Amino acid sequence: MAQRVAFTKGHGTGNDFVIIADPDGVLEISPDQVAALCDRNFGIGADGVLRVVRTQHVPEGAALLAEDADAEWFMDYRNADGSLAEMCGNGIRVFAKFVLDHGYAELEPGSTLPIATRAGVRDVTRSASGFQVDLGRWRLDPEETLVRARDLPVARPGQGINVGNPHIVVAVADDAELDAIDLAYPPLLEPRPEHGANVEFVVPLDPMVVDGVGAIRMRVHERGVGETLSCGSGVAAAALAVRHWAGATAPNQWRVDVPGGTLGVRMFPTEEGEHVGLSGPAALVYSGTITLKG
Repeated sequence: MAQRVAFTKGHGTGNDFVIIADPDGVLEISPDQVAALCDRNFGIGADGVLRVVRTQHVPEGAALLAEDADAEWFMDYRNADGSLAEMCGNGIRVFAKFVLDHGYAELEPGSTLPIATRAGVRDVTRSASGFQVDLGRWRLDPEETLVRARDLPVARPGQGINVGNPHIVVAVADDAELDAIDLAYPPLLEPRPEHGANVEFVVPLDPMVVDGVGAIRMRVHERGVGETLSCGSGVAAAALAVRHWAGATAPNQWRVDVPGGTLGVRMFPTEEGEHVGLSGPAALVYSGTITLKG
């Protein structure tokens, strides 16, 4: 059965999303409908869909509200192929921009907006560039993954990093090698992670560290999407991996250049262990209505 829904198109450094407000959780959006919305030829076109729904109306809601009773809004993120995703670093900034601009929430200077996700509750604050999100504790995968990609001369070892969703980070030799990789084709991972992974290819800038801030370039293939202009959680994973490779003297602040712009990463201690934060812009581009076909 067809249904007419309102939407807004937004992006964070070119990583773009269709945003649908469903405060009371009454919409049933199928994977096929998500894929149709994200189709760049026949739909609106996007890397994913963000459904804005009150946390109390989702299956995970009770546990998330127990974690933080103030996390009123849940970011129901779907990849462009319709599959569910745990977290999206660019998406959560766009989500915050939407709920604030549309009056669903308020964020006073110096305060925090908690947003519920499948990876747990994540805190968003305002920053000079737009918004910063605390991605929480991160995890280094002790197992090495072999990565093959089209037009990458030889297979490379990849470092597994989890920042609420899974990533494999691969170092390449130089800018020319980074630019030559054909990410229209999914990289092959050995062993293949059970739930897949986003794969980031990185190269340090020269010099890599200036005034205590590290700098790298990155391209990414997102699971369920393909190559995107940016991946916020992937940016954080890439900075964490490069810092790990660089050793104890590496900085805790990083600038990461992606095809869609530049994002900031900061690692900082908390009582429960080290957290990683991501900062960058968020933009809402246009709004409209569209028919979802059953």
